[in-house]
Amino acid sequence: MEHPAKELSLICEKKNRHIKSFSTKLFLGTFAIISFNLCFSVKTLAQESLYELIETYNADLNALNRKYNVRETKEYYERMDAFRQDWLNQLSNMDFGSLGKDGQIDFILLKNKIEKDKHFMAVSYEMFQSLAFVADELGPLEKFYQDRRLGLQPDAPKFASSFHQIAEQIQAKTANLKNTPTFNSWQWAEQASEIIVSHLEAVKESSDFYFDYDPDFTWWMRKPVDFLVGELESYAAGLKDHYTNTLVKDDGSGIIGKPIGRADLIKELEYELIPYSPEELIAEAERQFAWCDREMLLASEALGYGNRWREALEHVKNTYVPPGQWPEDIHFLAEEAIAFVEERDLVTVPPLAKETWRMRMMSAEAQRVNPFFLGGELIQISYPTSTMTHPEKMMSMRGNNPHFSRATVQHELIPGHHLQGFMTQRHKPYRRAFSTPFWIEGWALYWEMNLWDKEFPLSPEDKIGMLFWRMHRCARIIFSLNYHLEKMTPQECIDFLVDRVGHERANAEAEVRRSFEGRYGPLYQIAYMIGGLQFYALKQELAEKPGFSEKEFHDTILKNNSIPVEIIRLIFLDENLDKAYTTQWKFLEKLQLSE
Repeated sequence: MEHPAKELSLICEKKNRHIKSFSTKLFLGTFAIISFNLCFSVKTLAQESLYELIETYNADLNALNRKYNVRETKEYYERMDAFRQDWLNQLSNMDFGSLGKDGQIDFILLKNKIEKDKHFMAVSYEMFQSLAFVADELGPLEKFYQDRRLGLQPDAPKFASSFHQIAEQIQAKTANLKNTPTFNSWQWAEQASEIIVSHLEAVKESSDFYFDYDPDFTWWMRKPVDFLVGELESYAAGLKDHYTNTLVKDDGSGIIGKPIGRADLIKELEYELIPYSPEELIAEAERQFAWCDREMLLASEALGYGNRWREALEHVKNTYVPPGQWPEDIHFLAEEAIAFVEERDLVTVPPLAKETWRMRMMSAEAQRVNPFFLGGELIQISYPTSTMTHPEKMMSMRGNNPHFSRATVQHELIPGHHLQGFMTQRHKPYRRAFSTPFWIEGWALYWEMNLWDKEFPLSPEDKIGMLFWRMHRCARIIFSLNYHLEKMTPQECIDFLVDRVGHERANAEAEVRRSFEGRYGPLYQIAYMIGGLQFYALKQELAEKPGFSEKEFHDTILKNNSIPVEIIRLIFLDENLDKAYTTQWKFLEKLQLSE
């Protein structure tokens, strides 16, 4: 392993004051040898799983991220790319055929993750290179960070002069921002700001390393560091607001996202192992919507509203309960769902999972972005607070009525997200590195479909409540993919949710804002229904085989962790796998909806 030795030689040379900079050239050559080479031989890997190999990859990745903590630099991007390429080279030399089924599954997962991360880091690097001009003056700072990593005593007078000069240059750039062309979207402005923030944090961390411990540095550098930090903070703030959204204009909604386009959507789907085009998924969502429409009319007729399903929906929304009563009702709904799956022996529910779920009320501010439940071990309940306006209170209560919530409480707790989280922490936890929303959200949505088939909704109101959410998931596919295909604007998405699904307008606005201005990936909102349909289709496929057990099916899914559903299918099937496996499961072809 050459790079630690190289660092050692640099430290030794310090005695003769012939220290050379720790340049980025090192990792282009000597850094290509990573800990994988030291710790593993392909022949000694466990045959039944790649647990240790995957843990090593994650440990190596985390170690490098800790070492090279200035993310928005050429050094970081090139080092991480070299790291991932070396791992891909190592995987290509492995004897895939000698691995057991679990090992082959792990291999496919690891290879797909590395390729995915490498691809999207290359996309980020391209954006960084386009914006690197904002940090042109900061090049000398990188020598300072690199010396700090080695613990080298800095030339304080030289750095004091350099820091002061850089601060003056940054001060001038900040003052001149008003005379420079603006970025064409808030995303570009935010990324430009992040480049400066990355250096800002590095300057503070590296300076704190020396302050007081090096008297010479402390005497020379205190004021220059303060000057530079202040100017970097001002520059970063100025860059963040330096945009006009000419790339994506405000359509009146106030929501400015960033459509990624068809080519990037297809690439995202490929890495998620979804072998369909955006247009094909939209068509499936329309088919699912048509099913929901038929069922909604039946429920509406049962309530005496005929084909006036919107009036039936209004009737259900108005079944809301007084605020103080709501947490107690949530607890009842949670226990009801647990009893339902246990009485029918549908899935193993560990006693501790039943014991440890918790509740918390969501703040008024959080409800403006998430107007409904959030869940897991801790279910966060949306309901009005005294600080809300009267219309806000009514929308919150109407949108979280008991019949809507009968579907969402089990979605968030058991058998949904809480049971998922409980099991993934205890079964093959190393596979959480490959987690995908198509498994996480898909599992919870699948249970809404499965419980519907098992007559979990007891009344027409319950059915309308469950259908509202199923329509909502269909709508998410349609509006989010069309948005990224640049066929719908945010305002059109809001109107679609109000007109087609029956959302309260404020809740629809929060949903669209969350989708396009939040931290969700472009496929996150489609993962609910598409992932649910994957599980639903897989159960239909396996149910045709002798000896099929629904409980065993569910338990096997949970015990293999949050990996792509197509890979879950490979676990059930007795088929030979290939190290170059790519997505190929056309799960929609034979999918049958319940009648």
